[in-house]
Amino acid sequence: MKILYFGGQKSGKSSLAEAKTLAIATDKPYYLATYDHTFGDEEMGARIDKHRISRGEEFITLEESRDLSRVIEPHHTYLVDCISMWILNRLDENEEVLVAEIEALGAIDANIVFVLNDVTSGVIPSDPISRRYVDLSGIIGQRLARLCDEVVEVKLGLERRLK
Repeated sequence: MKILYFGGQKSGKSSLAEAKTLAIATDKPYYLATYDHTFGDEEMGARIDKHRISRGEEFITLEESRDLSRVIEPHHTYLVDCISMWILNRLDENEEVLVAEIEALGAIDANIVFVLNDVTSGVIPSDPISRRYVDLSGIIGQRLARLCDEVVEVKLGLERRLK
């Protein structure tokens, strides 16, 4: 089963995705953290610590910022939090490469719950890097929505199943 949770920043998508992952897991699930710690962002580090504390010992944590298909194995359950960071980490790569990686994840016989920030509802960014990030977020989001069995939009801690 593949499930996508998407929504704005601090919408509650991660906590809902965690609960769903635990509900569908038949053994202890994996929490696949995609943040690249090389950015040196202290505030982001504090956010990560808060996530670690909130999920407690219910997950086995794996950290992989780029090659997700390398660590996801068949017949297990994974929460990938988050695809938005994964896109940021690979912003310099071709769109086709990123899409191929998403398609490869879809082909793995594993339960995967994806988390994606919805950054595509605003104005077109004025700088090229931000435009590329927003464009890739929309493209990857569409691919995920197609391959996932369920797609859940989250706003204000409330979920609405779209698929």
